[in-house]
Amino acid sequence: MADLRALFSSNDPADSAEAFTNRQQQWSLVATALEEHLRTIAAPGFDVEDLEAPRTNVIAFHGVGGIGKSTLLRKLEASLAAADQRPQQWGTGIGAGERLLPVRIDLARSASTGSDFERVVLTIRLALAGTVGRSMPSFDLALRRYWDAQHPGEPLEEYIRRTGLMGKVGQLLPGQLGAAVSQVAGSLELPGVIGSAAGQVTTALVTALRERREKARALAGAARTAALLEAEPDLEALSYYPHLLAWELDQLPAKKAVVPVILLDTFEDTADRHRDLERLLQRTVWLLPNCFFVIAGRNRLAWGEDALQGQLDYTGPQAWPHLAPQGQHPARTAGGRRQHLLGDFSPSDCDSYLARRLTHDGRPLIPEDVRAVITARSHGLPLHLDLAVARFLEIRRTGRTPAPADFDHTFPALIARTLSDLTEDERHVLRSASLLDAFDLDLATQAAGLTHQAAARRLAERPMISEDPYAIWPYHLHGAIRTALRTDDTTTADRWTPTDWHQAAQRALAALGGQWHAHTPEASRAWLIACLRQGLRLARDHHLDDLAWLTDAAFAYTDDSVWEPIAPPAPAQGGAQAADTPADALAELLTAISRRQHEHRAHTARRLSAVLDSGLLSDELAQLARYYRAKADKDLGRTAASLEGMRRVAAAGGRLAPQAQRGIANLARIAGDFPAALDAASTLTWKSRRHRVRGDILWPQGDFTAAAQALRDGRAEAEQYDAPGERAIAQTRLALVTAFTDPRRAGEEIDLARQYLEPLDQRATVLHLQVAGLVRDAGTDDRGIAQRAAVLRTQIDVAGLPWLIPLLETALAFHHALRGTEDDLTAAIARLRDATANGDFAYYADIAHFMAGRPLPAPSTTQWLDDEDTVRNRWRTLVTTRQYSSR
Repeated sequence: MADLRALFSSNDPADSAEAFTNRQQQWSLVATALEEHLRTIAAPGFDVEDLEAPRTNVIAFHGVGGIGKSTLLRKLEASLAAADQRPQQWGTGIGAGERLLPVRIDLARSASTGSDFERVVLTIRLALAGTVGRSMPSFDLALRRYWDAQHPGEPLEEYIRRTGLMGKVGQLLPGQLGAAVSQVAGSLELPGVIGSAAGQVTTALVTALRERREKARALAGAARTAALLEAEPDLEALSYYPHLLAWELDQLPAKKAVVPVILLDTFEDTADRHRDLERLLQRTVWLLPNCFFVIAGRNRLAWGEDALQGQLDYTGPQAWPHLAPQGQHPARTAGGRRQHLLGDFSPSDCDSYLARRLTHDGRPLIPEDVRAVITARSHGLPLHLDLAVARFLEIRRTGRTPAPADFDHTFPALIARTLSDLTEDERHVLRSASLLDAFDLDLATQAAGLTHQAAARRLAERPMISEDPYAIWPYHLHGAIRTALRTDDTTTADRWTPTDWHQAAQRALAALGGQWHAHTPEASRAWLIACLRQGLRLARDHHLDDLAWLTDAAFAYTDDSVWEPIAPPAPAQGGAQAADTPADALAELLTAISRRQHEHRAHTARRLSAVLDSGLLSDELAQLARYYRAKADKDLGRTAASLEGMRRVAAAGGRLAPQAQRGIANLARIAGDFPAALDAASTLTWKSRRHRVRGDILWPQGDFTAAAQALRDGRAEAEQYDAPGERAIAQTRLALVTAFTDPRRAGEEIDLARQYLEPLDQRATVLHLQVAGLVRDAGTDDRGIAQRAAVLRTQIDVAGLPWLIPLLETALAFHHALRGTEDDLTAAIARLRDATANGDFAYYADIAHFMAGRPLPAPSTTQWLDDEDTVRNRWRTLVTTRQYSSR
């Protein structure tokens, strides 16, 4: 591709083209990893249905935009498909005796997560359609069922034709899917009319598999086939269907056997707030252990780290040993590393790049001695090469012949020379922008203290600025340049003083706050998180004691129980190393609050105590820490400490006083003093979740109608105020209440709660919803209930949420009361009494006796809203009515 800037750089223009180095090192890495993969899947012990074994079927390349990731994947695709397309320097082929099927998929962002993922699955299956040339019964049947459910009235043939997937080969797939349906129908000897309907064939196959019929098991012998075919055919189910594809590939006869090599390009475009598409793709990689994946994107894959636990299904060095950071997996050798920075050119690649980048009359324009200096000083950094090329053209345009001395400098010196070509305003904007992880024109302009954007616009067009149009802030300065500007800018005449840097940081912080406040409520959450992360780092690195808008942002962050990771990155090497600052304390406070969804509540309480003890928080932020420590104490059963903390926050009269009043009401309920709890609830407002608190008080009285209405009112208020976190909590409580009274209706309420919770990070609420599921299914399969309860009890224990145990045991008591299994009921009541021995939630033990029609062993300490006999009759009637309706 011609470079017009080079073409117009002088009266004697250079020829320029996009240079692609041979990337022999990268080919060698791929070849070695692929050979290892082939040995792994050929080993006698390899099992495609093993879901616990670590995965080593991935190699990843990352690098800045424009570094040649897509070109590399195109070369890999061509080389694996045909030996004559392989560069000579790449050597011989790999996988002798194996049929390799390269499938390159560009993940460039399209309309939605669903359509992107559908396209990935279809592309893989289409590639197999043309190579294997046969149906894959279990996978094809599942895919056909999914397509009929999600695309009613749209034939797959029409979709493939319209989207142009795989050209002529794409027309083979619909026929193979139809053949799969017919094959299964024929094998099961289904009537012709039924055999044409994927849904009915699926039902028949599931039944046959459940009955262990040999013909069905021969067709679809994967252990989890029946469960997958029974699942609702939605996007989530589609992401598990690759398990069936892996099994089908494993069953192919030797003549048809093929090893797919799936190349996922532009992986950075899978990024979104909740990693929805990345989660689906990672699940696909995990469930296709006999396929090999080459992934390329701008960022490292974080799968081998624990930081994404909870956001993706499989994380950490045990799951992805070859993707883990160096030193985090002792069993992994350096030679087994599968995560590579594509930007690291070898010296020969650097010279080849420079020689081919600019030519004149077919010969390299940059002399060999100049190339040698640039290569030596670049340390393999491609951006350095581009800057050097730009510098070469700039010098040449002046009429002077560039000499080796023009490039005989360390990288900061080259930056200084580049700065000298910028206008004063552009240099000012560049330094200001180096304070920011990412920026737009307005943010860079305000950080620089300018009144016009022209300088920022010109700077954004320079090669040292990368652009991601899909990010909140589209521009970012290359990390090496950014670090050098902030640490080694000592030679330029207009270099900044420490005061200049400090004032620029103050301006940047103020500009970030302005951008957060300027956005509409619908978009404010994403801006809040982005501004908080950058603002906290600025305040920390530059010792900005006045946290300004960061305090308001901290309260906004905690306002609706949505917990995105918030901690800013560690200080850049050589940059301002602030320690024990108010910004540090605030970052730790918000991190402790958000991480409590993934840590034991005892650890949360310790972290919050430590940040309070530091004395670095303002009085207002100290109340925030105290309130969440009180919440953690409540979850841990430390009700006295929780009550003391809530009372202190309420007495302070600050922003959290209403929420603390809610905490006091909840603690009164926990103690079984329902009149006091109801009195406290009567003073609450929307901000303190009045309707939810009232619902929690009413349903233990057996007053389910009033409780359900209160929770519906709470859900409506949450929707009115655009509070998705509170909406999910209210809906979960409503699902629990409905599960006691109307199990059929409860299924709809539970599904809606799951839908609300899907994009959130609310661990306790998710566990609460699982209890609701047990209540809905109470009185049915005893073994299934017991197994689910055992798993749930472990999850509650790991999360450090003992307050959920009494509710779980109450659900089990309800189950045994419905079944009339007296011994099991006695055991559940005993566990319930143990769980409430300290007096907290003791009313659950009373309720268990009421449901069973048993007398209390001792006078109750619970203070009900109505007389005890009324409450007893409500709960006993609930059990007898449900027993009668289930007959």
